[in-house]
Amino acid sequence: MLLTDLLTKNIKTFGEYPFLYFKNHSYSNLETLHYAEKGAAGLRHLGISRGDRVIVCLPNMPEVIFSYQAIARIGAIIVPVMHLLHGKEIGYIAGHSEAKAVITSSEILPKVKEGLSESKRKPYIITVDQVADDVIGFYELAALADGTESSGERDTGIDENETAVVLYTSGTTGKPKGVRLTHKNLYSNAESAAVNNKERGTTIGVLPLAHVYGLTTSNICFLTGSSMIIFSKFDVSKVFKAIETYKVRSFSAVPAMVHAMLSSSDSDLYDLSSLKKVSSGSAPMPLALIRAFKEKFNADVLEGYGLSEAAPIVTAHREGLPYKPGSVGVPINGVDIRIVNEKGHELPAGEIGELIVRGDNVTPGYFQNDEETKKVLKDGWLHTGDLARADEDGYLYIVDRKKDLIIRGGFNIYPRDLEELLISHHAVSEAAVIGVPDERMGEEVLAYVVKNPGFDITEAELIQFCQTHLAKNKTPRKVIFIDALPRNSVGKVLKTKLRQLAEGVDLFS
Repeated sequence: MLLTDLLTKNIKTFGEYPFLYFKNHSYSNLETLHYAEKGAAGLRHLGISRGDRVIVCLPNMPEVIFSYQAIARIGAIIVPVMHLLHGKEIGYIAGHSEAKAVITSSEILPKVKEGLSESKRKPYIITVDQVADDVIGFYELAALADGTESSGERDTGIDENETAVVLYTSGTTGKPKGVRLTHKNLYSNAESAAVNNKERGTTIGVLPLAHVYGLTTSNICFLTGSSMIIFSKFDVSKVFKAIETYKVRSFSAVPAMVHAMLSSSDSDLYDLSSLKKVSSGSAPMPLALIRAFKEKFNADVLEGYGLSEAAPIVTAHREGLPYKPGSVGVPINGVDIRIVNEKGHELPAGEIGELIVRGDNVTPGYFQNDEETKKVLKDGWLHTGDLARADEDGYLYIVDRKKDLIIRGGFNIYPRDLEELLISHHAVSEAAVIGVPDERMGEEVLAYVVKNPGFDITEAELIQFCQTHLAKNKTPRKVIFIDALPRNSVGKVLKTKLRQLAEGVDLFS
């Protein structure tokens, strides 16, 4: 179970075929292997070897896949980094990971150089589109290795339990942590997830390949013999065009993308009848959005659940089993889940507690951070920090993040319940609910709301709407209208940003 086996087995099983589409070019699986081997040879020539960390900081493009496979072939460790990060954030990851090289592009190069300016270690900088005095060209790497070795074939001594990827979390609660994922973690997870994607076809790669969700999507394509249309950024009209041109039946997305597709008036300009399902993860999907998408596109939105520490997929809706809207499906093969209370005791079906996970996909821990590792890994179980419940059939329902739970006057309030209600109102496009400190009640409920274009509603009207459907103590004390909710690169609402915005807000004005 090595990441490099994904490509070699793909070629052996399916022969040569167009594997990646990007802009006006296509790259076959054999071309992908060629660039991976050449890149591996060049990295070896630079002195990069087994266990060394190599950062890949690029927008979505074929060179991301080429780089991942090149790094893995020499037993080095891939460190995917979002290209949208600030230079200082890139610098922190480079320093913490002790990266030996950074693969990037000329567009991102100034940020990379800024981030590395105060670094004691000076990694090699490799660009995919430009060669200069102080950087190396990715496609020139192979020329560096000429005469020193015949190919870039992988190190056959690599063990499946060795770290393949160190993926730095978004760091919303402090400095980002480097999640270690082994070859076995990633391979086994993709293999289990591929059970639901047996049919060959062409999918859309719009999720960031620097995020574990996007990385796993590409790994699944290797296993299923599928092709992927790579987008460097999400453009709803271009996605519609790709669905029409390549007869896309399914792809993976995040709720913000589903919302954009639903809201776009351009959908009527394209034949989207091939689309049958969209797999969604990373953030909760409102039920109202799922139903509206089905009505408009005659395609299902199938929610799943995962996290970086689980490589990432934990649950999904399986073919042949009933679809339960509102749930995130059942555990994939090889993954066990439990719902436990504060003492770690398993709870019966229907009761809310913390979700814990066990399986071949679970991280061995954080890179150079034993303290955080001990907090989340206990007796072989990953403690996710997510509040959830399971029904009698084993379907999982995510209630909320443990840290987002609001305790008002001693009563638990789950923000997602209130968010679902708010979004069901015809004038509301999006909503996010947080708890803010209050001397009398401990915490009070504050809702941020994005209005639907062309609709108007007042704060008082929305609060009244909530109070007709929920107990008064569970409804917002205050509603703040906002143009857009702050999100990270995969569409997850940044509630830490909302809490910062809420500082100093008068709840009783």
